[in-house]
Amino acid sequence: MAKDSKIEWTHHTFNPWWGCSKVSPACKHCYAETWAKRVGSKVWGAKASRRFFTDKHWSEPLKWNKEATKDGKRRRVFCASMADVFERRAELKPWRDRLWALIEQTPMLDWLVLTKRPQNIAAMVPWEEEWPDNVWLGATVENQTWAEKRLPILLSFPAKVRFLSCEPLLSDLDLREFVDDDSLHPIDWVIAGGESGPYSRPMKPIWARNLRDQCLSNDIAFHFKQWGHWVPQDLLTEEQKKVVILDGEKLAAVGKGKAGRNLDGRTWDEFPAMVS
Repeated sequence: MAKDSKIEWTHHTFNPWWGCSKVSPACKHCYAETWAKRVGSKVWGAKASRRFFTDKHWSEPLKWNKEATKDGKRRRVFCASMADVFERRAELKPWRDRLWALIEQTPMLDWLVLTKRPQNIAAMVPWEEEWPDNVWLGATVENQTWAEKRLPILLSFPAKVRFLSCEPLLSDLDLREFVDDDSLHPIDWVIAGGESGPYSRPMKPIWARNLRDQCLSNDIAFHFKQWGHWVPQDLLTEEQKKVVILDGEKLAAVGKGKAGRNLDGRTWDEFPAMVS
């Protein structure tokens, strides 16, 4: 959990528990697994236990809600950076139920609930036709295969905001099928970025550009979070030794801090239209 998170698209993060298991290519170099191992928490994998927290931990969002109410400014809370709320494990149900109650108790906090398991949502949330206004529901969409599996499910839910996390972006994405389907709720927001870490898979710049252009054409807010470990060489002032060439464009391995967030001359920090 973190107040004043360093993640560019949220204010705070909250984890109802720690731990998860891998389900798709985006999970290969999971930052949360790496972090958990670094601090000595053995909570990854189907057979590992999960780490739970005290009442003090659970009281923090109540404080954030009071601060937001006093300031008259809503705050975004990413839930959960170190887990997947919709992982199917029996021992998670009471903690998940506690989370839904907490969300309803904090109306000045917009809860960004991101999952790689949208197929479990319907059976695990207490809401059907009317969802709380402060729930933003998202799915990780790293390539076209998983877009086609996850988006029809995600976009069937009437959450106030439906968003995609295309990070790490591992292929070109064609969203036309989903934005043109009148039976689905619209996509409100797309977060995109390359993979970080020394073993990361390079993201072709054209993938990010194509995704941005689709968002612009369909009035979808676009947020470019990072290049990740690999960045176009022409954005750097010095020639780098470790490079790859993808579609004729030279990418250098410099780490996400140095790579930055500049895409075609600007920083893309767009948010859904309802964000003031």
